[in-house]
Amino acid sequence: MLDTKPLLIDTDFPEIRRETTHTLQVNLGYLCNLSCTHCHVNAGPTRTELMSKETIDEVLAYIDLHSIRTLDLTGGAPEMNPHFTYVVSEARKRGLNVIDRCNLTILQEPGYESMAEFLAEHQVSIVASLPCYAEQNVNEQRGKGVYQESIDALKKLNKLGYGKSDSLLLDLVYNPNGAFLPPNQQQLEQDYKTRLFDEHTIEFNQLLTITNMPISRFGGMLLAKGKYDDYMQLLKDNFSDSNLSSLMCKSLISIDWQGYVYDCDFNQMLEMPLLQATKPLAEKLEPSAQKTEPSAKIATIASDKTRTHLRELLNADIQGQSIVIGEHCYGCTAGQGSSCGGALA
Repeated sequence: MLDTKPLLIDTDFPEIRRETTHTLQVNLGYLCNLSCTHCHVNAGPTRTELMSKETIDEVLAYIDLHSIRTLDLTGGAPEMNPHFTYVVSEARKRGLNVIDRCNLTILQEPGYESMAEFLAEHQVSIVASLPCYAEQNVNEQRGKGVYQESIDALKKLNKLGYGKSDSLLLDLVYNPNGAFLPPNQQQLEQDYKTRLFDEHTIEFNQLLTITNMPISRFGGMLLAKGKYDDYMQLLKDNFSDSNLSSLMCKSLISIDWQGYVYDCDFNQMLEMPLLQATKPLAEKLEPSAQKTEPSAKIATIASDKTRTHLRELLNADIQGQSIVIGEHCYGCTAGQGSSCGGALA
C-alpha cells in the first residue's frame, strides 16, 4: 500500500494545545469482519492485533485516577475483542458513558447474536457506520450484502429501544464515498431519517458526518489514482479557523491495542505518538512542590523512541501540552469540521 505519511509530516497547520482530558478512545484491536475501503485502521478478518486484559486493566487504572467521563471503544470491530464485555461492564460500574463504534454487521455474526442485548442492558451508546442510505453506495464501500445486514441490525436495535430516546442512543456515521467533503450534516441527517424510516421504518438519534483522512487505505487510493494533491488542496481551501476551538484532540487521548498513547486516532495510525508528559498530577505533589512547579512544562520532541505508554501517564498531567500535528489535521478543520462526534460547526 502507498504510504502518505512522508507527505504529512511537514505542515503549516496552526499550533494547538491540550485542554482537560475527558474522553479515552481505546482501540481494542484491528480484527474486523469487514474490510472497508475508507477504513483508516486497515482493519480486517486476518488481523490478529487485540488488546490484552492486562492493558485493559491499565486503561481502567487510568480512569480511576483521572476525571474521565467517556470511554470510546473502537477497532476493528471492538466487539471481537474477547474482553469487550469485561471492559464495558467495568466502565459502566464506574459511571462512565461508554460508546461502541459498531459496524452493525457484527451483531449478525455467529457468536455475537446476544451482543445487541448486552449493549442495551448496559446502556451503551452505539455509533454505527452506515456510509449512505442507498444500498449500492454502501455495498461499494463496505462489501456485497453489507447494506442489508446493516438494515437488519438496525431493526434489531430499534426493537430493543435504541434510537427512540436519549437513554439508548443510536447515532449513524456517514463517510464520503470518494475524494470530497461531507455535505451539510443537518441536511443530510434529515435525508437519512426520511429514507430509512420510509423504506425500513428505522429510527436513530443523530447522523455524524466524518471527513475521510488522507491516510492508510484512503490515502493509498488517493496516491494510486493521482488525486492526493487535489484532495489536500480541497481540505486546505475549506479550512475554517472557527473549528480549531472544538477539535476532539484537545480533550481526548487515543490508546492503541498495546496501550501506547496518541493525540487522536489518526495520529495513532500514522505512528505519531503523544509528546512525553513532564508534569505530575498536582494532587500527587507535596504542597511546596506545587508552588514551584511550572504551569506548562511541555516536551517539544516526538520521535519513535518517545512513544508513551498509558502506564507512564497514570500520575501525569498533560493539560497545556502541545498536540502533534500534520497535514492531515486539515481534514478535521475543513468545511463544517470533522471529529469522531461528527461535524464541529
